[in-house]
Amino acid sequence: MEIKSTTIIGAGGWGTALAATWARDGRKIVLWGHNPKRIERLRETRENTDYLPGFKLPDNVQITNDPQDCDQSSLIVFVVPSTAFRTIAEQFQGVIGPDALLLSCTKGIEHGTGMRMSQILSENFQGHRIAVLSGPNLAVEVARNLPTATVLGSADSECAVQLQAFLGSPRFRIYTSDEVIGIELGGALKNVFALSAGVSDGLGLGDNAKSALVTRCLAELLRLGTEMGGDPRTFYGLSGVGDLIATCFSPHSRNRKVGERLGRGESLGDITSEMQMVAEGIPTTKSAFECGRRFNVDTPIIDQVYSILYDGKPPAQALTDLLQREQKPERN
Repeated sequence: MEIKSTTIIGAGGWGTALAATWARDGRKIVLWGHNPKRIERLRETRENTDYLPGFKLPDNVQITNDPQDCDQSSLIVFVVPSTAFRTIAEQFQGVIGPDALLLSCTKGIEHGTGMRMSQILSENFQGHRIAVLSGPNLAVEVARNLPTATVLGSADSECAVQLQAFLGSPRFRIYTSDEVIGIELGGALKNVFALSAGVSDGLGLGDNAKSALVTRCLAELLRLGTEMGGDPRTFYGLSGVGDLIATCFSPHSRNRKVGERLGRGESLGDITSEMQMVAEGIPTTKSAFECGRRFNVDTPIIDQVYSILYDGKPPAQALTDLLQREQKPERN
């Protein structure tokens, strides 16, 4: 099918960056947000001062709070927080056309069910072709049109190739894959590990410790991700180790920043009360903790991050508990 127009559901930093990127060649983009006052301000100024200040949206981006403005789009892109994903999907059930392609750019795992975002879409939009997009894609750098690579996964290879051709560009390079599970799990779990990397920074542990920590995060990602159905090869790609590196080391990473502030002794409540944007690693830590137990997988780093966030454990004590674990071969 020909993609004539695109709707991006979610006017946060990532949704705004994608709107700016995909509108550069003059294509019609509809950007939908749930907050009427914020959307009205964005419509007037063309700048998302709350989530992506300093970037003007082109005139060919239609900004709206009305779901009905999205009903003619042939590509629907979901870029909403994982905790609101199901609610928003249900809200658009009666709006999205029967032939529309659906693309999830949200990185998270649903609490309780352990479902990935594409599974929630499949449950709510039966019969639609569904794809996912993930990778080391920091919103501010994408908005600046800096070179970026990402991976787009779909069980429908024709759908993946079509979206690759439509959405990709020399500055937004898209690779395709038919391995959706690993792509989504890599994109979700790396946010938890970024929190741990930030804690390491906040405690001032140095580059040796942080590099070792991130390496063990990859081992943990592989253990849990493969047990949940992901292909190990996927976790060595853009949505796995690529996204892990960017999120654990970049000063632009929200999750790393949250972890750093926790490591410096700030409370989670104080940190989140000052944040405009969602740090997906916070809710995903709870989901990942649940999944580790459901699949009987050893997840020491996830467990310690969970203890810091939800049990109030001091970060220094969490580090001590990690270091005091039994020594073993690296392959484990």
